Amino acid sequence: MKYAFALTLWLSVLMLSAQQTFTDKLQQVVESAGRIILHQDKSITDLVNGTNKSAAPGQKRQVDGTTPQYSDTTGLDSLSLGSKVKMNGFRIQVYFGDNSRKGKTEARAAGLRFRDSFPQYAVYVSFVSPHWKCQAGDFRTMEEASEVLRQIREMGIFREAVIVKSKINVRL
Repeated sequence: MKYAFALTLWLSVLMLSAQQTFTDKLQQVVESAGRIILHQDKSITDLVNGTNKSAAPGQKRQVDGTTPQYSDTTGLDSLSLGSKVKMNGFRIQVYFGDNSRKGKTEARAAGLRFRDSFPQYAVYVSFVSPHWKCQAGDFRTMEEASEVLRQIREMGIFREAVIVKSKINVRL
């Protein structure tokens, strides 16, 4: 009976320590090491601790589950009818640049140029460290993406455009 109680107590302590968040562990008082006190918004704390299960407004999740540091979704109307589902598919990458201010400006400009030529497709400008990129469309098949890429090349714009695998948004 003594061992069962000790085992139960040990498991309880183990479970409680496992539930401690990163920011809680960071703020613990450690002898002769000092103390860290965080003053930050709850949304930042949730993001750091992984308790915020969805991306912040205006952000999207990447294929590997990470959230980019910046994302601007253009062309998707948030008031559209129907629920949005993520699935594997394809996008056309029309710009891929560095992490400079110039890269950001060029990625946004590429998104606007694409949207002017093809307003029916969504445009995604995002920063995935260390690169700015601009991708367009939510194509379920490679054939759909290839047809639009052919049209882009016929128009003579975005000569470096390529088809990339991506998580796409699909309206149900």
